[in-house]
Amino acid sequence: MNNKILLIENKDEGRVLRKKPADFDFKKWKKSEITALLAKMKRIMRAANGVGLSANQIGLDLRMFVAEVPDPQGGTKFYAVFNPKIEKTGGATIDFEEGCLSVPGKWGDVERPEKIIVSGQDRNGKAVKIKAWGFLARVFQHEIDHLEGKLFIDRTKKVHEAAPKK
Repeated sequence: MNNKILLIENKDEGRVLRKKPADFDFKKWKKSEITALLAKMKRIMRAANGVGLSANQIGLDLRMFVAEVPDPQGGTKFYAVFNPKIEKTGGATIDFEEGCLSVPGKWGDVERPEKIIVSGQDRNGKAVKIKAWGFLARVFQHEIDHLEGKLFIDRTKKVHEAAPKK
């Protein structure tokens, strides 16, 4: 497992990012290993100031992601979803600016449904269904795209360069 996030501009890393990872097989993992994996992914995501990170972004051939988004109480809520699948989309489709830890310094408007229902498994392998809307729905869709070998640059009409930091 990498401690660094793979970048699309690196040819070898780009191939990993474009490949659909294998389903997460809970039989091959001890609970302590899953806990360590989640802690490491959370640490890497936070260090990069991200709100989501898929396993293939750090070179793991696993269909899972983590996300941490603001909650209404002013804190954050952490999610870990294994073998996620979008079951249903709804509401309006909204254009909103997205960036990506694997595509640093670039951003673009991406049109996505406002509401989704995601099915998958939690860290214990138990089936879960999550209704998400707004920012959380966008983060989940972005991460599930990663697990399909897609990046936001495939969905935006125009990629913008971020202004260099002074």
